[in-house]
Amino acid sequence: MALLFLSVPVQAHPAPFSYLDLDLHQDRIEGRLTVHTIDLAHELRTDEPSLLLDETVLSRQYSQIGSILAGRLSIGAGDLPPLQWTGIASVAGDDAVRLQFVIPAAPPPALEVAADLFPYDPQHQTFVNVREDGQLAQQWILAPGDGPRTHFAGTTAGVLAVMGTFIPAGVHHILIGPDHILFVIGLILLGGGWRRLALIVTAFTLGHSVTLSLAALGKVVVPASIVEPLIALSIVVVGADNLLRGQEPDTTRDLRPLFAGLFGLIHGFGFAYVLADFGLPQGQLAWSLFGFNLGVEIGQLAIVLVAVLILAAIRRRSEAAARRLATIGSLAVVAAGAYWFIERVFMSGGA
Repeated sequence: MALLFLSVPVQAHPAPFSYLDLDLHQDRIEGRLTVHTIDLAHELRTDEPSLLLDETVLSRQYSQIGSILAGRLSIGAGDLPPLQWTGIASVAGDDAVRLQFVIPAAPPPALEVAADLFPYDPQHQTFVNVREDGQLAQQWILAPGDGPRTHFAGTTAGVLAVMGTFIPAGVHHILIGPDHILFVIGLILLGGGWRRLALIVTAFTLGHSVTLSLAALGKVVVPASIVEPLIALSIVVVGADNLLRGQEPDTTRDLRPLFAGLFGLIHGFGFAYVLADFGLPQGQLAWSLFGFNLGVEIGQLAIVLVAVLILAAIRRRSEAAARRLATIGSLAVVAAGAYWFIERVFMSGGA
């Protein structure tokens, strides 16, 4: 009891948040940055954060505060002129300081924003609100280690910027995803007419497009620990079907279109994880989904076209060589899929 009476108040750090508000106009960007006095006091090396609520003290520290924060805030990725501070004021009720600024230039179609305001605190986060014509268009939470986020304008130029970003992202992902590539190649190893191959590719496209959209929009969520082993298992099934069915594709029992559609649903979740890490622009959800899907299809068709032409050339030269290649290729598909399945279930903390 005596110790309680002798105790002195200790100032604890509240939730370590800052707030960045951006208002996009035709000829300029206006912004407000709200930061807590405790964070500023740490940067200014003062033990009395409450002093920063004094307007006189703030005015003396204005230049130093602006210099510190401007160096840790990036808007426009160097394509815009530096921000210009236009005012500073205390927010006594929140123990915070609010700075106002303007960037005297028209917002680009793709506006990149990055912030690491107080590196000393690994828990610090910056809440970002982007408004167009007074309407909230985008919200992010930027944490230490996060890369820049991009806001795409709701204009034709913004749509083109979205497509220019997400189509290459889709192409890149399918080309660097060995499991997706092997699944597609496994589906076409036995060959078939162009109509049959088109049906297989279309079924895969429809399957992964459905789940990619549902997962990216948050309608259906399946843990990666379940999806990734299932993707590996789908590769095993396709390779095993090739081996069991033999070398002559019998269209009456050709299960490849069915496998492509059903397993495409699983692969779509895998694509969605990448898209989620990439970051979907809320104001351009439809276009970003379409662009990423289109990129995946472009990459997929490039793989299919090259593989089909090579297999057709081998088949023209020697049917026996084509059959041996299909058998060896199917064995390789099964082996790779089995390895990935074991790795993802037993070696990576999977399901």
